[in-house]
Amino acid sequence: MATFPVINLQNLNGEERAATMEQIQDACENWGFFEVLHHGIPHDFLDTVERLTKEHYKKCMEQRFKELVASKALEGLEAEVTDMDWESTFFLRHLPESNMAEIPDLTDDYREVMKEFAVKLEKLAEELLDLLCENLGLEKGYLKKAFYGAKGPTFGTKVSNYPPCPTPDKIKGLRAHTDAGGIILLFQDPIVGGLQLLKDGEWVDVPPLRHSIVINLGDQLEVITNGKYKSVEHRVIAQTNGARMSIASFYNPGSDAVIYPAPQLVEEEKKQAYPKFVFEDYMKLYAGLKFQAKEPRFEAMKAMETTAPITTA
Repeated sequence: MATFPVINLQNLNGEERAATMEQIQDACENWGFFEVLHHGIPHDFLDTVERLTKEHYKKCMEQRFKELVASKALEGLEAEVTDMDWESTFFLRHLPESNMAEIPDLTDDYREVMKEFAVKLEKLAEELLDLLCENLGLEKGYLKKAFYGAKGPTFGTKVSNYPPCPTPDKIKGLRAHTDAGGIILLFQDPIVGGLQLLKDGEWVDVPPLRHSIVINLGDQLEVITNGKYKSVEHRVIAQTNGARMSIASFYNPGSDAVIYPAPQLVEEEKKQAYPKFVFEDYMKLYAGLKFQAKEPRFEAMKAMETTAPITTA
């Protein structure tokens, strides 16, 4: 089994640029996931994000999770649970409009740090999208532009904690799925693992690595690249020891963005394999089918192929 791709972005600035771009291309074509180091976000800042996230969970979320476990009788499971996940989460929206001020229980420090984190991640997401453009032979900025609706992209963060689970064979931390959106940037626990991706029919661990950011590609990038890059199924395995922190930020198209394969990537012998649709319509469909295969979602969108005009402005 090939080794999970870990890419040092610092190497883009020297003689190793071509080899590093090849690593990124291989990861996008064959894994749908990769882990980046030297990504420009300071280590001490990431340490602060981790500390404040774990403090917030302990203070505000842990007891609620215990009450949920008790109310759903999840303590001593004997049969497998397939309609719930062993996770405690909350969501932050950054773009087009922030909801940060509306989230209860966040300390001022935590709120400010997460605002700053979102700005840094947005910049990293756009830098990565341009690297993908370069590898795909698309003009710089193409993917960012493709994601732009009337109000720009949609950008939000899911903050999750996966507490120790007494019966990890009976319930998943998070059931297997592909991500609906664009490019996902994950800051995960540096010690406690559990994230796995499906490669060649086998589940492969995504290694915890301090100060790294894990990147994965969503369904929209599969559509825009006409299948050259693929979104990949992944899941979280609950652990008996240790709580796992996961901060996943989703840089997605705007709700009214029209998504379709880039014309440059639709070769004559490989006709347009994917539909054209409005992102919001795809998300409505995804909401009810998240934990099912993506192919029927694409087929359903094809069946209701949008007549929205394609603009190149």
